[in-house]
Amino acid sequence: MFRKLHDPGLSNEGAEAVTIYIDGTPVAAEAGESIAAVLLRQSDAWTRTTPVSGSPRAPYCLMGVCFECLAEVDGVGSVQTCLTPVKPGMRVVRQRGRRSLTDQALSA
Repeated sequence: MFRKLHDPGLSNEGAEAVTIYIDGTPVAAEAGESIAAVLLRQSDAWTRTTPVSGSPRAPYCLMGVCFECLAEVDGVGSVQTCLTPVKPGMRVVRQRGRRSLTDQALSA
């Protein structure tokens, strides 16, 4: 759907190339860009599914207002990916259904 004007795997104007993992697959990104921007460049550009119908949802407003960009990031559910910059080795898992609060309580 979307693409960068340059290859994020190559350093461009001092931008550091990093690798993050989306659903276990390594993906090239640039340090400082949002996870949502990286997700929008994937062939499946969704971040979560709805709790009721299971339909996929994708980043929409990209400024933290709509909550359509929620995903699990490094084991933490319901993270707003539009407000979260990528870091090397970050693990992003598309969130399916509603977030489990018991999993969060056990990991805290």
